[in-house]
Amino acid sequence: MIRLRLAAVMFVGLTLFFASKLCAQESFTLEQVLGAPFTADLVAAKNVNRVAWTSNQQGMRNIWVAEGPNFTARQLTSYQQDDGIELSQLRFSADGNYVVYVRGEGQDSAGDYANPTSNPVGQEQTVWAISWNGGAPVKIDAGTAPTVSAQGRVAYARSGELWMSTLKEDEKPKQIVVRGKNRPVEWSSDGTRLLLVTNRGDHSFIGIYDVNAQTVKFLAPSVDTDKNPVWSPDSQRVAFVRQPAVPRDTPDGYFIEPDRPHPWAIWVADVDSTVAREIWHSGNALQDSFPYMSEDTGGGVVRWEADNRIVFASEADGWQHLYSISADGGAAKLLTAGNCEVEEWSFSPERNTVYFNSNCGDIDRRHVWSVGVDGSGLRQWTGGKGEAGIEWDPVALGGNRDLFYIASDPTHPGRVFHSTLSENHAATEISSTAWESQFPADKLVVPQPVIFHSVDGYEIHGQLFLPKDLKPGDKRAALIFLHGGPMRQMLLGWHYMYYYANAYAMNQYLANRGYVVLSINYRSGIGYGRAFREAPGRAGRGASEYQDVVAAGKYLQTRADVDGQRIGLWGGSYGGFLTALGLGHNSDLFAAGVDFHGVHDWPADNWEGKHIPPDLVQLAHDSSPVSAVSTWKSPVLFIHGDDDRNVMFSQTVDLVARLRAQGVYLEQLIFPDEVHDFLLYSSWEKGYAAGANFFDRKLGPPQK
Repeated sequence: MIRLRLAAVMFVGLTLFFASKLCAQESFTLEQVLGAPFTADLVAAKNVNRVAWTSNQQGMRNIWVAEGPNFTARQLTSYQQDDGIELSQLRFSADGNYVVYVRGEGQDSAGDYANPTSNPVGQEQTVWAISWNGGAPVKIDAGTAPTVSAQGRVAYARSGELWMSTLKEDEKPKQIVVRGKNRPVEWSSDGTRLLLVTNRGDHSFIGIYDVNAQTVKFLAPSVDTDKNPVWSPDSQRVAFVRQPAVPRDTPDGYFIEPDRPHPWAIWVADVDSTVAREIWHSGNALQDSFPYMSEDTGGGVVRWEADNRIVFASEADGWQHLYSISADGGAAKLLTAGNCEVEEWSFSPERNTVYFNSNCGDIDRRHVWSVGVDGSGLRQWTGGKGEAGIEWDPVALGGNRDLFYIASDPTHPGRVFHSTLSENHAATEISSTAWESQFPADKLVVPQPVIFHSVDGYEIHGQLFLPKDLKPGDKRAALIFLHGGPMRQMLLGWHYMYYYANAYAMNQYLANRGYVVLSINYRSGIGYGRAFREAPGRAGRGASEYQDVVAAGKYLQTRADVDGQRIGLWGGSYGGFLTALGLGHNSDLFAAGVDFHGVHDWPADNWEGKHIPPDLVQLAHDSSPVSAVSTWKSPVLFIHGDDDRNVMFSQTVDLVARLRAQGVYLEQLIFPDEVHDFLLYSSWEKGYAAGANFFDRKLGPPQK
């Protein structure tokens, strides 16, 4: 009898599996939609009409370049394997004749380099240079964070140490000995002095290394944390950020600590005397806190530009905006305004204009703007009424004649565009289009904007992907996508980050298979102001954003085209955390889930040694998926790389053990030596294929 029942179960399972494969009528494959190149790292030379960028197509990462006046794209490097070796941090030499770049992922806390191919020889992170004319790249040394001087010296960091070499092949690298964890920042205009930051644990200094004198001096050293230094245009002064010291028993840990202000100030130091003074300081309210998001944009928290103006970012009005102030002090001037956020910015070679992207006037997209550093001439260059494009990474060439940026739309991933800075500024795509003949752009759907409300009144924005073959009367299985971060915003088109460009492709693929897919921007994310991003009770302080996930599920249940009994969840990292919360707390609402490298127990994830009071540790545990294992009924697929440097692999090990003890059905796909943001294209493809297959089997054929 037992054997007969087992055979019957296997038969039903196999029948359901093959039925789902038959009913999920794909008009394109996962490889077709996931295999398009991802474009990033757009940079412009300062003194010649040249631009460069990176392209990652199916794991083959290469540098592409273009030169005026025609700006025809050509491939500069020829890496031809999905080897998991990142390519990033592009820098031009002063004359524009070399591109310096970094290959490889950085070290973890133990000093190990990522090695996703399990290469017995091992991996490292290295600095390279390649001539503008092509040829074989030259390895400069192991390291990261290169900066190139006017004389062709290359400074870089290696395991927290400062090193220096040149673009010449026969030059032997030498170490610049400075105690602490060090990072080079920028060369002086004449190339004789190097600006650096040295981290000493509970404080940090701004230093200057003099190449000729071979000396290091520090600018106004204190017990505080000094960072984000920039030269004045004449390299006689330095502006930097100072954050005041805090008591050592202050709770530390972003996802657990109570919200508290993080005040900061801008200081200016004289290079010769090393004497510094404060020219501006923030208030002490929460929204006056240091704008930590701006450190990730590449624009810089502070920049010293033309007319002795310092441009900086602040959230003083509740949104991340740009301000400028005289380097001699005085009142700060708001350069951008409105209930919208500035995200990335760069400056013209003349240093008098800032180019930025923001969601001003189009909250769920990004467009390119410019404004003078004195606040004059605010102008929008891309986007407009009825346009569905998304634009980012703006850079301009000298003379304010040519603007470049990366742009996507709902049916095309990011590509490089060139526009003249004139009244008739029609844009032209300049990146390679060879891949487009195999790309299913005409078969993709245009996500619809939706807005719904959580039970406690938060307005939640989402993007709804409806299958093209959806017919009146259909009741489809539905999936909710939950992004990571959590400081991210999903958009109404192809995303500007590699991780989420892949996720967008996956959502298109799932819709193509017949699922109704809803991607949501839950509280804690960017794009909707600081109050939304820093909402009370989030993360390990109550997981208040989970209410937005429940609201999304209930919204889908109200739709006539959704089968309310077949709603699944999928997401990665923080999205994995919310996926696991949903399956644990509401298996009645969420029938299955795919959890990519999720956080499952806040106190167990890198909080050792942090000063967290016991009551907050308990609250964090109670806000975690592990606290809801007893009510977890829905099946789940866990996907994780065991060299994850963002979310400890033990998070998945622990939760799997707990669920097994409860008899919960689970599957796992583990990638040995893979990191958090998968380095191998094959890992993404295998992970997404497994996720789609899991939903087909556990939710049933999406079209029925």
